[in-house]
Amino acid sequence: MTPKRSYGDTARRVVKAFTTKDGLVGDYDYLFLFKPNLPFMRKSRRAAPFFGLNDHMPVLLALLLGFQHALSMLAGIITPPLILAGQGGVNLAPGDAQYLVSASLIVCGILSMIQITRFHIYKTPYYIGTGLISVVGTSFTVIPVATGAFSQMYASGMCPLDADGNKLPCPQAYGALIGTAMVCALLEILLSFTKPSLLKRIFPPLVTGPTVALIGIKLIESGFKNWAGGSGSCFDRPETGPFTLCPSNTAPHALPWGSAEFIGLGFSVFLTIILCERFGSPIMKSCSVVIGLLVGCIIAGATGYFSSSGINSAPAVNFVWVTTFPLSVYGPIVLPLLAVYIVLMMEAIGDITATCDVSRLEVSGKLFDSRIQGGVLADGLNGLIAGLLTITPVSTFAQNNGVIALTRCANRKAGYACCFFLIIMGVFSKFAAALVAIPAAVLGGMTTFLFSAVAVSGIRIISTVNFTRRNRFILTAAMSLGFGATLVPNWFAYVFTYDGPNNARKGFFNAITLVCETGFALTAFLAIFLNLVLPEEVEDDVVDEVVEGKNTVNNMDEEADRQEWARIERGKAGGDVEEGKEKF
Repeated sequence: MTPKRSYGDTARRVVKAFTTKDGLVGDYDYLFLFKPNLPFMRKSRRAAPFFGLNDHMPVLLALLLGFQHALSMLAGIITPPLILAGQGGVNLAPGDAQYLVSASLIVCGILSMIQITRFHIYKTPYYIGTGLISVVGTSFTVIPVATGAFSQMYASGMCPLDADGNKLPCPQAYGALIGTAMVCALLEILLSFTKPSLLKRIFPPLVTGPTVALIGIKLIESGFKNWAGGSGSCFDRPETGPFTLCPSNTAPHALPWGSAEFIGLGFSVFLTIILCERFGSPIMKSCSVVIGLLVGCIIAGATGYFSSSGINSAPAVNFVWVTTFPLSVYGPIVLPLLAVYIVLMMEAIGDITATCDVSRLEVSGKLFDSRIQGGVLADGLNGLIAGLLTITPVSTFAQNNGVIALTRCANRKAGYACCFFLIIMGVFSKFAAALVAIPAAVLGGMTTFLFSAVAVSGIRIISTVNFTRRNRFILTAAMSLGFGATLVPNWFAYVFTYDGPNNARKGFFNAITLVCETGFALTAFLAIFLNLVLPEEVEDDVVDEVVEGKNTVNNMDEEADRQEWARIERGKAGGDVEEGKEKF
């Protein structure tokens, strides 16, 4: 713990930081951040200095690394509002979609400050926030639940359709989503006061791993649809109507879904991401997704896929509550959203642990446990505050741990600079308007990569599980239903056929249907149940010994066999000696 400074000391440090060369620039090797990794270039063997949590850091470097953090978050923050406001969601007007992108950037900047600052709750042992570079962004986890709920709302008549059956804007559906999410956020807030060890016992990697993997797998479907042209009404390639072409018949350079041009646009983004990872400098590697998006936008703009009308009509500045949505609670998504918050809580625990590790801080003990408790509480409160600020649930972002490891900077000044740049990006709404105008194929090339990263994160969590017979059984049972519901999402749509006037009964049936058609929710609930009721078996210890010892069942007893054979040989040798004595 660093000693508390007086206000005078703080003021003197601020003045020195902005008025001296050491405070402004320092002696950092800035070339390190921009030097590409080309085959013919000599690699430097000198590592960049490491900046700890409270170390002295030049202002310019803090701004530069903060901007790098903001760029690494940008793609993840804008993706959920673009999908949920688009044709695959509630089909909002372009102005409302621009507002949601702007608000997401502003809100994520504000809520990240809560995590980074770490407040002590008066006269209690509890905290709010981690005190680390634990930045937050809009969560991908809510997308499959939201899109399923929106489809149900359109089918039930809660949201309007035109004469041809195409979706019309439905802001009340979005209001129902954020209103229900705010209520469900109370679960994570309450769980934050539980010991981290107990949370890990109830929600171990055996539960969270397959859940996160299935979320990513489900999201890839949306990314791939956009890659080929769009996930809205044009996806079915209708022969008549305003959506025979993607994204619509009136859009610039509209083409049928699945056209080679769309595939090529998405591939340009995907290929750029790979090239940045192979040849890019440290700052390019951490921002590779944004660079890929930029390259795709340049190609799309040069070939006539962009429309400037939305950018020209957008206001100069924006802020939260410029557009509002009617809040309500939609009962059928309560259970799926509770599963979402359980996943967000376990993601937060894992991400905070990883942040402590790359920040060279202890990952055990009272201080670490208090960081976990504060981070989970802040995560739940941020979900509640995000709903009040018209944004869907947020989560602690893991990709910034890669930036910390790459730049060797865990200093909170870089985190605050990141928050500053996110808020600036959101306030200037022309920037958000340009993001909304990005063609679906370009967005699809980027989101497919991001969503695959979510699935890989789930696989990595599963890899930490000991593959005992019991654990394999739980994974098989939970993922069989999860994979089935993900691959055939309408498998439960015809179980309940009630169409009477009782809205409560109809809502109850809709809730069961939505849970059973949400693959990751099925997997989460079944894995939790089986993990609690199935006892550990005796042979599990034997299997653990085999796995941990890097042995197989065939060679596990080799050492014991060698010792037994040695005893037999010694016995034979002793018998030969006695026989020789008798002969003598």
